[in-house]
Amino acid sequence: MRFDGFGAKPDPLKSRPVPSGTVLEDVDFIPNPGNLRMFQYLPPGLKPGAALVVTLHGCGQTAAGYDLGAGWCQLAQQWGFAVLAPEQKAVNNPHTCFDWFNPEDITRGSGEADSIAGMVRTMVDTHGLDGGRVFITGLSAGGAMTSVMLATYPELFAGGAIIAGLPFGAAQDVRDALESMRSAPLHTPAQWGDMVRAASDYHGRRPKISVWHGALDTTVNINNAQAIVAQWADLHGLSLTAAGRSWLMAPSASAGATGWSSTPSRPWAMARPSPHPIWASRVPSSWRRVFPRPGASRNSGAQTLLAGDGDRADAGGTCRRGVAGNRDDGFAEEKRRGRKGFGEG
Repeated sequence: MRFDGFGAKPDPLKSRPVPSGTVLEDVDFIPNPGNLRMFQYLPPGLKPGAALVVTLHGCGQTAAGYDLGAGWCQLAQQWGFAVLAPEQKAVNNPHTCFDWFNPEDITRGSGEADSIAGMVRTMVDTHGLDGGRVFITGLSAGGAMTSVMLATYPELFAGGAIIAGLPFGAAQDVRDALESMRSAPLHTPAQWGDMVRAASDYHGRRPKISVWHGALDTTVNINNAQAIVAQWADLHGLSLTAAGRSWLMAPSASAGATGWSSTPSRPWAMARPSPHPIWASRVPSSWRRVFPRPGASRNSGAQTLLAGDGDRADAGGTCRRGVAGNRDDGFAEEKRRGRKGFGEG
């Protein structure tokens, strides 16, 4: 069943124009069981073995429109990585949302999930990219589809960032989707984790995860971010009760940070709600960049971030630092640096 969500319906038979000024290139690929479009950006002088970032737009958006708002291609040119930007077609979903709740599109080897996986393999094989440094991120419906990809094709991704999204398994039809957006289903961390474990026969290292969510989001309730945290903490063998707590202070506000780390000064960070902008001065500014929000999901208020399990596969390893920021009309994107980062060969 396809989602007939909110707002005005575009003509499903009319191809949406690509915004002027975009550097994204529309390319063909096969197989394409989910009937999606594939856009790519390869910065001039891209080195062999570069990293790849997959970006998934929200409802009502195009791949190029989301990129113009988020700035991923600008970052790609600056740091030397490739960008893959899948795009939904209105013939699949009248509001151009990725179908993150439709069983045929969220099952490994089927539908939209398989199309996106095929795009990733095409990019890596065609352009000689580093298959061990593929990252995925998405906003709203794209965030929920990011959860799908991390669950169904974990072997393809080193890490993922879910922005205003939902956990994998939150919905199996339209009614479930609408109810889950209002409030995440109640499950234990183990139950959430089992949904991901059942999505593939993968038994290797799980991707690193960061979760961002506006505390005042009226479209997707923030308890979905808490459910994502529970899901992936269980997958990484981490107890929610074992998390440490500290504070990131700022001139006009503060945000609580919750996380797991063997080094107290390098926590995972999950920002607690704050009505004011948060600037974490103790974390290098080069790890944070704020872009205008394209508007697919109402994200006013504090952002929520859960950084992944760091450079080590074991749960007790040192974790990467995270930084949370918010603006009334913005969203934050964590820019990784360090060992084998985006721009390193």
